[in-house]
Amino acid sequence: MSLIEEVKQRLDIVEVISEYLPLQKAGRSFKALCPFHSEKTPSFFVFPEQQSWRCFGACATGGDVFSFVMKKEGIGFGEALRLLAHRSGVSITTEVVSDGAKSKAHHLETMNRLATEYYHDNLLHSTETEFAREYLLSRGISYESIVNFSLGYSSRGKDLLLDHLHRLGYEPDELVSAGLVIKKETGKYRDRFWGRLMFPIRDVKGRVVGFGARTMDDSPPKYLNSPQTHLFDKSSTLYGINYARDSIRRNDLAVIVEGYMDVIMAHQNSFDNVVASMGTSLTEKQIGVLKGISRNITLALDADAAGEMATLRGIETAYQSLDYKVTPVLSSQGIVRYENSLDAEIRIISLPQGKDPDEVIKQDPQEWKLLVESAPTVIDYTFSMVTAGQDLAKLETRSSVVNKVIPLIAEIKDKVRRSYYLQKLARLVNVDERSLVEIMRQAQTLRKRSPSGVGKLSANHPGVSITKKAQETLPVMGISNSLDRYCLSLLLRNPVLKNHIDTLSPEYFEGSENRELFRAWYEYDDIEELRVKIDDVLRDYLELLIRSEFPPMNEEERKEALDSCIIRLKERQLRGLLKVSEETLTAEAQSAGASTQVELNKQLREIFHHKAAGKNAERDNF
Repeated sequence: MSLIEEVKQRLDIVEVISEYLPLQKAGRSFKALCPFHSEKTPSFFVFPEQQSWRCFGACATGGDVFSFVMKKEGIGFGEALRLLAHRSGVSITTEVVSDGAKSKAHHLETMNRLATEYYHDNLLHSTETEFAREYLLSRGISYESIVNFSLGYSSRGKDLLLDHLHRLGYEPDELVSAGLVIKKETGKYRDRFWGRLMFPIRDVKGRVVGFGARTMDDSPPKYLNSPQTHLFDKSSTLYGINYARDSIRRNDLAVIVEGYMDVIMAHQNSFDNVVASMGTSLTEKQIGVLKGISRNITLALDADAAGEMATLRGIETAYQSLDYKVTPVLSSQGIVRYENSLDAEIRIISLPQGKDPDEVIKQDPQEWKLLVESAPTVIDYTFSMVTAGQDLAKLETRSSVVNKVIPLIAEIKDKVRRSYYLQKLARLVNVDERSLVEIMRQAQTLRKRSPSGVGKLSANHPGVSITKKAQETLPVMGISNSLDRYCLSLLLRNPVLKNHIDTLSPEYFEGSENRELFRAWYEYDDIEELRVKIDDVLRDYLELLIRSEFPPMNEEERKEALDSCIIRLKERQLRGLLKVSEETLTAEAQSAGASTQVELNKQLREIFHHKAAGKNAERDNF
């Protein structure tokens, strides 16, 4: 029995949740006012038989005992497991990562930490760096912020850090692997950074993974970052995330800016839910870091033309990366309906022309607070962006506006809001609203997404023909988590399958550990990186899945096995939602019949068609 299973078996979800809120018996389940949003009628249900919970109200989420504690306490899976293990009396031990992956990461982390200390000490105490200290003070950066963010300075000597770390026992090639030193074609080594203000970049756990460096004389490049290393990946890193994590959870909002100075000035003025994309367009990996903390994101990027383009790219990335899900919603009559919705709110801060966030905050912190609080939704912002300076008398301009705005309107769940924006768009481009509704329906068809997760959900997913060999490898349905584990093992042992998971969602997996592992596998590029970055408490489980044995299969058979897994996982999820909703329906809703569950039954029928198509294809090929 694994550690995670042992903790689950020792706990009763009803007892755990009842410590957080009062539960009332409701048939075979329990109900309460949802602790995650304000409501007057209970929409939160706990199911002892399934050891699960679900909110049928505004949250429209659910899961197991781990996911509840994670959401209620605002913590990650590892912290939730440790808390519940302590509660149940289970002792936690973790094994060292095999083949030195963890020790290599620790070695790089140590070199980065020593470099941080060297640069920081140089900035604070060297007489040669007084001008750098004066520059920071002139920018409004306090001494406390310099210390808190461990700011430093790399002097102009080309091998000062190299000599310092070499005296501490580190070889030049090791420092090259850490991104601190460059090896020239002549074979000589020199410091990568010199004559620059240094910004240590930390991961969410506070470990220094790389550096950002700003020139003091504005010679190009103005900013220089560490290269890609075993620890540092610019596309998956957010500057200040370690300082901002708790505040983002507490405020349920992440504010994303572009620069290091923006973050430091924001935190210095107690706006400590601010992080930076480090001058790059927002990436899916960066959104992935935030998704586990908050689903509410506000972008505050430069107001110039480049900033506007970056904002639009950031909007597109955020929409592509955030989760979509089919959510059961309990009406006041007790009837359950199912809706597709974006599991987030995205807003945009329009900065005063020519000002960066740090300038706004330094001059008037109250103005920044108002900008954040009054930030328009992404749709309102897009309306103003795509129409600014445009001649709407031209047909091609109106067509362009519609094409940019309609996909966003199509994602609005609330019918009143959706109708409002359709009317606004119709007046703006002088087009009949019914024509826009038809265009919107086409956009919804083209952009159908999975209920909650990584890939897109196609309504016309082809029938899958499974070879006998691939079919024999699939686990028998009904064994707890066996299908989840088989699918995860298949993915872990065959990285190339990452290109074939368009219809696979984290929500298809039962158990928070399986969802967390799938999300982590999708985020990181290889197994070695996953081993290093994953929480210690999941590492044993990861190694267990990697060591799973499979019969020999060729590439095509592995793809077919994965397709079959995804269909079975989806079917299981839909059946589970149907069962849960039936148990929560009132007698009045039961008499209303199947009309309340049309969407789920429709999706189940699609799966049956997929299976039948697969069997027919296999028979025809025989």
